[in-house]
Amino acid sequence: MQQSLNLRQALAEGAAQLQGITSQPRRDAELLLLRLLDRDRTFLLTHPDFLLTLEQAAQYAAWLRRRAAHEPIQYILGEQEFFGLNFFVTKDVLIPRPETEHLVEALLARMPHDRPLRIADIGTGSGAIAVALAQALPQAQVTALDISTAALEIAKRNAEAHHVANRMRFLASDLLGAVSNESFDAIVSNPPYIADSDCPSLEPQVREYEPAGALFSGPSGLEAYQRLIPQAHTALKPKGWLLMEIGQGQRDALAQLLSVWTSVSFIDDLQGIPRVACAQRPDSF
Repeated sequence: MQQSLNLRQALAEGAAQLQGITSQPRRDAELLLLRLLDRDRTFLLTHPDFLLTLEQAAQYAAWLRRRAAHEPIQYILGEQEFFGLNFFVTKDVLIPRPETEHLVEALLARMPHDRPLRIADIGTGSGAIAVALAQALPQAQVTALDISTAALEIAKRNAEAHHVANRMRFLASDLLGAVSNESFDAIVSNPPYIADSDCPSLEPQVREYEPAGALFSGPSGLEAYQRLIPQAHTALKPKGWLLMEIGQGQRDALAQLLSVWTSVSFIDDLQGIPRVACAQRPDSF
C-alpha cells in the first residue's frame, strides 16, 4: 500500500486486499478506517479526498494485514456489539454472536423482573450474557463463572463499563465447581459444543483465532452438557431454569439428556436451527 492515501483510495485498496477473505470486504475496510480516524461513516462518505497521515496509513496497512490473515475484525477493533451493548473482546474470549441473544431473550421471558434473583452464567467469556442479564434485571445478582482467569478479567472490565459490576461476582470455576454449595433461580450457559473432529470444517478466523477451550467439547460435542446438566440440577432451586445454547444437530441428544426435567423446549434461531435448550428443574428425579 502506498504511503499517502486519501479515503477513497484507502477504502478501495483495503477492500481489494480483503477480497476472498471476508464476505464483506468493503465493510471491513470501512470499519478499520472509521476506527483509525475516530469518525462516523458520514465523514467517510463526505470527505473522500481527506488524506491519511503517513502514520495513519501505516497503521491501516498493519490492520489490513491482520484481517487478510483471517484474524477476526472484532479482535482487531477490540469490540463487539451484543444485545445492544458494546463489549471489549480479545483472543482470550469467544466473540459474542447474534444467535446467543436468543439465550438472553429466552431467560428474560421466563424470569420475573420485579424481584431479587440469583443467576449463574457458566463459561462467561467476555461476560456478554451475564452483563446483558444484569442490565435487564435490575434486582438480579449474577455470578459469572469461567475456567479462564484471563476471560474473567475481561468479563469484569465489561461489567464495570456497563455499571453492573456491583451486582456481579467473577469466579474461576470448572462449570459449577466453585459454587457447588449454592443455589440459583436460573443457570445459563453457552458451553463449548463443537466436536473435536469438526475442527477442520470451521472457518479459519474461528479455528485459528478463537479460544479452543470455548469451542471444542470433546469427541462428541456433548461432553460439556453431560457434565453441566446434573450439576445444574443440584444447584438450581426447585422450578429453577436451565438454559443452554446448543449446536446444529444437537436437539435430539439434548432432549434425551433433559428427559427427566420439566417444561423442556427448544428455541430456533433466525435460520430455523434449534439454538437454545430450556428446561425447568423438577422437584425431584
